[in-house]
Amino acid sequence: MSRSEGKAARPRAIRSGPGLFAGLSAKILTLTMLFVLLAEVVIFVPSISAMRLRWLEDRLSAAAAAGIVIDALQPADLPEKARDETLMAAGARAIALRKEGMSQLLASTPITQPIDAVYNLAESAPLDEMRTALWTLLFGGNRLIRAYGPVGDSAMVIDMVLEETALRDAMLVYARDMALLSILISLITATLIFFAIDRIMIGRIRKLTQSMLGFAADPGDPARILAPETGADELSIASRELSAMQTNLQQTLEQQRTLAELGLAVSKINHDMRNILATAQLLSDRLSDVEDPMVKSFAPKLIRTLDRAVGYTGEVLAYGQMSATVLRRALIPLLPLVIDVRDNLGLDGTGGIHFDGDVDPGLMVDADGEQLFRVLHNLARNAHQALFSEGAGGLIRISASRQDGVVVIRVEDNGPGLALKARENLFSAFRGAARSGGTGLGLAIARDLVIAHGGTIRLVEREARGTLFEFTIPDREVKGGGFEN
Repeated sequence: MSRSEGKAARPRAIRSGPGLFAGLSAKILTLTMLFVLLAEVVIFVPSISAMRLRWLEDRLSAAAAAGIVIDALQPADLPEKARDETLMAAGARAIALRKEGMSQLLASTPITQPIDAVYNLAESAPLDEMRTALWTLLFGGNRLIRAYGPVGDSAMVIDMVLEETALRDAMLVYARDMALLSILISLITATLIFFAIDRIMIGRIRKLTQSMLGFAADPGDPARILAPETGADELSIASRELSAMQTNLQQTLEQQRTLAELGLAVSKINHDMRNILATAQLLSDRLSDVEDPMVKSFAPKLIRTLDRAVGYTGEVLAYGQMSATVLRRALIPLLPLVIDVRDNLGLDGTGGIHFDGDVDPGLMVDADGEQLFRVLHNLARNAHQALFSEGAGGLIRISASRQDGVVVIRVEDNGPGLALKARENLFSAFRGAARSGGTGLGLAIARDLVIAHGGTIRLVEREARGTLFEFTIPDREVKGGGFEN
């Protein structure tokens, strides 16, 4: 074994997948936390607005309760100091009570600054409240505000003036508590989702990933094939399909390795066999000069058998060289190739088989001349052998035409046609032989060469006697139009 072969046989190191917190799990954890926090932010705005409104309503309720008591006890001449202390416990600078169309100032302290904002709690709009709450939270605190609203279900209205500092302090405490609660909720939610998804999905995806990486490192090791799951969800189906694919791929690789080794051995044996057959062919040619009647009777059969064996070895070697074929395409006339095919097969009409080359001398084809000759020669040779096996003569016709940048070439004969087995395995090496004793390599080689040119080849079904193959050779596409040189 050479050094290069030793390196190729050594399995690759298995690449490690991402860790628990470096792959999808970490991304899901982060995204879950961000989404929960985003949801909390969306909820926070109406929540802080509702908190502010409740705070003001509580202050109005406290002021209303104290104001009603004071209003009822005024005849009793409640001391002013006690009245002011009771009312100021509501956190207000001034409190007034409106009833029956009359407004009465119940208590107040000296006010030296103007009132900056007035809020009617009975007619508050949600959007305005949210906008006011955000402004107060971010920029408020030093203003003097006035708020008023009804006292319960009565017709009385309580009106109060108060400083905004206490309101903003309460809002800041509420915002802090909401932020801490949101972070705690996001952590708990994200953690639960993290472990749930990691167990249900990410862990199984990680197993699939490790299996693919391990199999890629050494596809020939049966232990690297994934053990499939039995569930009915998508990942279970994916694991079964991956396991089946790995099994099929391993079998295919093993078959290819075996075929490669067999092909190398066959190629070496075939090369030596061809030399032996060539020697035998020379000796058989000398037998035709012997005058013995018995020798003359079996010599032609021996010569045909040796010719067939030599042809078989040539086809096998040609097919084995297909993978190394490099096309050298150019714009060439098609008619000279057709004439070469005719001359190579000796189709001069003397043997009863006639040839018709129906090709315009000016028709050009964008192809590799040598490889296109092989295609034409293989198809025409199959037709010649089919007609020769009948012994009744016939016609081989090659025609061509250009259609929108594609040259369409047809090779047809009026022979016995293809057998059913040949049609079922058409273009399959060693199975799609067009005649008894053939290898099927001629059609397989022709198909591969046509596909290499970017064309297609097919057997045309028709009612007339004989066989018709049609293949296309498209021009290469180049920028700016025209042919590529």
